[in-house]
Amino acid sequence: MEQDLHNLKDDMIAFIEGHGMRRFRGYIKDDMPSVLWSATEDHADAWKDFVELAKASGVHFMVMSHEELVSEDVDFLIERLEGTDYLSEEDLEEARWLRNFAGKVGKIQLGFPCQGVMFLYEATTDWFENYERLESIADDFDGILIDDSDQDED
Repeated sequence: MEQDLHNLKDDMIAFIEGHGMRRFRGYIKDDMPSVLWSATEDHADAWKDFVELAKASGVHFMVMSHEELVSEDVDFLIERLEGTDYLSEEDLEEARWLRNFAGKVGKIQLGFPCQGVMFLYEATTDWFENYERLESIADDFDGILIDDSDQDED
């Protein structure tokens, strides 16, 4: 898959509008009843089938969002990870490596509602999946309080 999904995003917008549908800029959260499109890697244009399915389902709009990596977010992630004593040096290097992708689109989500369920298609780069994994690690360690005091309470 491409390292920057800007062109794919532009193609999706043109294809959706070319099918006479509108776009609703929004993000569908995980807690919403949804079904994720199962795309195979050998079919790069599976998203077109997804848009055509939405059109055939009678919907007039698609929900669309994209995530672009911001350099400040990467710096903040690195800062959070550096404050973690229990992190491997490899993970920290991987976080620093993400600076190379600042300004690039790493994830696109398309969705449409049908009979109370959101149908989803997601395209994600490998580096963005690593970013999300490292964010999750940082979030997990933010919630842990470690007591280093050796004081006995009598």
